[in-house]
Amino acid sequence: MNYRDQRNYENLTKRIYPGVGAYDIPQLEPVQFGREACEFIPFSAAARCKDRAGKGVHFFIDDYRFTRLWSAPDNYMPMLQEFKYVMTPDFSMYTDYPKGIQIYNHYRKHWIGAYLQEYGVQVIPTICWSDESSYEWCFDGEPEHSVVAVSSVGTQLNRKSKELFVKGYNAMVERLHPETIIFYGNVPAECMGNIVRIRAFQEKFNEAKCNGW
Repeated sequence: MNYRDQRNYENLTKRIYPGVGAYDIPQLEPVQFGREACEFIPFSAAARCKDRAGKGVHFFIDDYRFTRLWSAPDNYMPMLQEFKYVMTPDFSMYTDYPKGIQIYNHYRKHWIGAYLQEYGVQVIPTICWSDESSYEWCFDGEPEHSVVAVSSVGTQLNRKSKELFVKGYNAMVERLHPETIIFYGNVPAECMGNIVRIRAFQEKFNEAKCNGW
């Protein structure tokens, strides 16, 4: 093994997937969502989970809690293969991030998704965007007529951020025609489609407090 092959190089020594769009984003295959109920847990709780076959994994948590999946994906493949579904990592794409970082995070999300699919995992694409300029690339590699996932957490704090979220959501629906949309957090009235809502952690925490936790 030569020096180059001993290094990570952004996982390119593992796989270089055929890319789409201007930035060679790995293409994900569509996944259909079953009718049976499925509880989704955060990646940070996946290692402690016992009943994995009936659960899904989401990444709607702080990036630092799952960057280790990007740094060492092979360490987590056997565990993630045991879950019913795994969403693609929700690497942040804040509007004040440089565009290069936003595109890099979109690429990383899709590389992990393609790698998971190669290992036989049912991968639910997490759709992310920043502002309208991101529509030029943020849907590259996303499958059409598939189940997808979105999160509204942190996007409803003011009129501007809510407007950006709703516009991006509508652009996603128009371009990808998702058959099911798994929605993490509160669903704005403007958002339409076949929505399956899962509660955010803060909602569960507040409910537990109200029950005397």
